[in-house]
Amino acid sequence: MTTRFTSYRPDGEPTADRWAGALHLFDDIGDGVPVMGEESAARRWERAELLFGEKGYAEAAKLLVGVVAEFPEHVAARLLLARAYYHSAQLRRAEAELRTVIDRDPVEHYAHLMLGRTLERQGRAAEAAPWLRMAGALSGEAVTG
Repeated sequence: MTTRFTSYRPDGEPTADRWAGALHLFDDIGDGVPVMGEESAARRWERAELLFGEKGYAEAAKLLVGVVAEFPEHVAARLLLARAYYHSAQLRRAEAELRTVIDRDPVEHYAHLMLGRTLERQGRAAEAAPWLRMAGALSGEAVTG
């Protein structure tokens, strides 16, 4: 965690999640000495969102796996995990998470759209078509493949 405080992108700019790491340095100060505790799910979620925002998809997925394990009913965490998997080309994992999201929230149109796009990216266009149609119906927009 502390290494993120001094991390920089290739263009020389500081990474987006460095401040989330810096804030964690001073948790639970006791006797004037910072004590590193276990990072909370909320902090992991926050760091994952920051990493995702700076296109660190594989790193974000690693954090989100723990959040989803701890809170399996949290649909937003699963959806962000699926997106991280998709963007890091872990398409089978993205597909599995998206199917779980749809099972838990059948009207989540973005999950239908992402599942369709994930299947298309795997060369499974015929299987993707009904998911894309459903996404269009749920969102009120026509989605083409």
